[in-house]
Amino acid sequence: MAADCVVFDMTVDHTRSALWEVLGEPARYPRFFRGISSCDKLAVDAYGAPDEYALRACLGDFAVIEHRLRAVINRRDEQLVLAGVPDTGGWVSVRLSDAGPGRTQVKIVFFKPMLRHERGATWSESEIRGWARDGLRRVCDHLAQVPDARADRHREPGGTKVHVARTLVGAGIFSPARPDRTVRQLHALFKWGATLAGGYCAAAARSPRNLAISDEEGELTFAEVDARTTKLANAFQALGVVEGKKVGVLCRNHRYLVQALVALGKLGADAVLFNTGLAGAQIDDMVRRHTVTALVSDDEFVPLLRYVPQDVPIIGTGKPTEDTDTTIDELIEEGERAKLPAPKEPGRLIVLTSGTTGTPKGARRPTPGLSDAAQVLSRIPLKANDRIFVAAPIFHSWGLTALQIAMPLRAGLVVQRRFDAESTLRAIQDNRCTALIAVPIMLQRIMNLPREVRSRYDTSSLRVVASSGSALPGQLVTAFMDDFGDILYNFYGSTEVSSATVAGPADLRAAPTTAGRPPQGTRIGLLGPDGDPVPPGVVGRIFVGNDMLFDGYTDGQAREMRHKLMDTGDRGYFDADGRLFVSGRDDEMIVSGGENVFPRPVEEVLVDLPQVEEAAVVGVPDTEYGQRLVAYVVVRPGARLDEDSIRAYVHQRLARFSVPREVIFVDELPRNQTGKVLKRVLAEGDLMEHAGAGDGDAA
Repeated sequence: MAADCVVFDMTVDHTRSALWEVLGEPARYPRFFRGISSCDKLAVDAYGAPDEYALRACLGDFAVIEHRLRAVINRRDEQLVLAGVPDTGGWVSVRLSDAGPGRTQVKIVFFKPMLRHERGATWSESEIRGWARDGLRRVCDHLAQVPDARADRHREPGGTKVHVARTLVGAGIFSPARPDRTVRQLHALFKWGATLAGGYCAAAARSPRNLAISDEEGELTFAEVDARTTKLANAFQALGVVEGKKVGVLCRNHRYLVQALVALGKLGADAVLFNTGLAGAQIDDMVRRHTVTALVSDDEFVPLLRYVPQDVPIIGTGKPTEDTDTTIDELIEEGERAKLPAPKEPGRLIVLTSGTTGTPKGARRPTPGLSDAAQVLSRIPLKANDRIFVAAPIFHSWGLTALQIAMPLRAGLVVQRRFDAESTLRAIQDNRCTALIAVPIMLQRIMNLPREVRSRYDTSSLRVVASSGSALPGQLVTAFMDDFGDILYNFYGSTEVSSATVAGPADLRAAPTTAGRPPQGTRIGLLGPDGDPVPPGVVGRIFVGNDMLFDGYTDGQAREMRHKLMDTGDRGYFDADGRLFVSGRDDEMIVSGGENVFPRPVEEVLVDLPQVEEAAVVGVPDTEYGQRLVAYVVVRPGARLDEDSIRAYVHQRLARFSVPREVIFVDELPRNQTGKVLKRVLAEGDLMEHAGAGDGDAA
């Protein structure tokens, strides 16, 4: 039986003022004390009222708990007492007293600690003291600038063969089958390797009649995809597309896109995946820069191709027109059935990494192997023969990752040319989809549907909803899982580093804004300016190491490498439980009045307001402070807000230097085709030119 009062004290080699910078600010506790996933400062009703906090915690075997706390005593450098709201008689006191030059005695008192395990037993006194000691030692390491051991850069990358095999077996990739089909499956993999061509050929050998692709035009089996792509590859050769050549692909999600990629894989040709939001001049620039031999394009984009060199054939994905040289269907009809020899080197998939502004860069993706699939499958439980609705654009690295993961799983791919929230729910119901691959704005659009519309469709077949491409707002995470169940996974990665971390439902319930933990075979380093790991609780540059780091940009540039880890361009920190939190991009951080400020925490506070639909925060030059924050806010229909109330709300939740100095109300935020907010457009004040930039794929 636990005591009503548990006292812990410890003498440390730090001053009271230094300790108070951490212990006097409960919002920082998640970085040091295990189990506390957030402790957000709340807005209070009256000026001068005691500070209040919303505590979210998951301690040991506990379920997620939420408490409201009030600072009933707050004497700087001396004592902080937090009590529950409403008052339950329980409280915790942190008291600091001098223990000699440069030393401090820390005394923590827990009165009526209500910490219970799932089995009903309360935490013992020794467990409570051990928890406090562990957190306080992490605080001391932070103050002493001791590198965080979790950012150890010396561990070897890659999961062990045993772990990889266990993951693949668990996903059903290796499972019993008819001996003749198994032989043909292995032969296909040996011939083509772990490419899209190899995956679809192996699936055709193993499960020829199973669904491969479903789109608006109907369904194709794996056997049909194999046969059609062989004929398409033979026809491509007549157009000069051979091993080592490059073909541009400007397509939305449909069967012709997948067939083109598989056919190019059979030839060993490179596919350059063009963003469907590119302007005509940018497409022409990419065609010339990558010396594209041919260009596969949806009919809607053909008018943008008038500047493409005349000797580059335009291959349409629809019916024949006078503006295209031929179509995919015509090439398949004309192509020979002759089997193709395997290329000496596999073709590359080249993804354009920038949005619709600036000059796009091509990133050469390496050919993934089964161990790379195991990285993702170790954290996202997709299974063989799943039906996966890929809503994320396949020209984007996240949609392409979904295609590459579906391949060894022999999963049926369900795609639509344009994203529509209700059509997505209907397709999940009609196809009994078990997984949805999306970007955050798509999930937001689904949640924006009236509840009666969402409940109209049976989505009970879904086991996995995986999101990537931009940050998932915490409010959206919780609302989505409350509605659809604990099936949400947040994938953090990039074209350059592939997978970095994954947050599963348990982590997202505990800490809705987390990016999660590294999958097997991946290392994360949080490095400071000197390239060494930062201390606990400190924001550092995020570096990633795995076997799928990209091979460089097509213009010859590369990402910075430190200790075999690649720079992501992001900054973040670990909480005490080892979860990664992304603070923002390097180029988004501003220095305002000498303080480093990231926009994302401000955005999270803004979207907590019930009147706010969405918000984006950017830094702009300021003559007085160097830089200042500007918030762009979309207000929900029928709601009313003003600039002063928003600034006051943020000021009650965050430090003074995080308060936007300007609030601009807009009808919508500019987005690219993957749903990511175009912050450069906001910072440059060029909203009119890019209005509606997110129409189509993402919105």
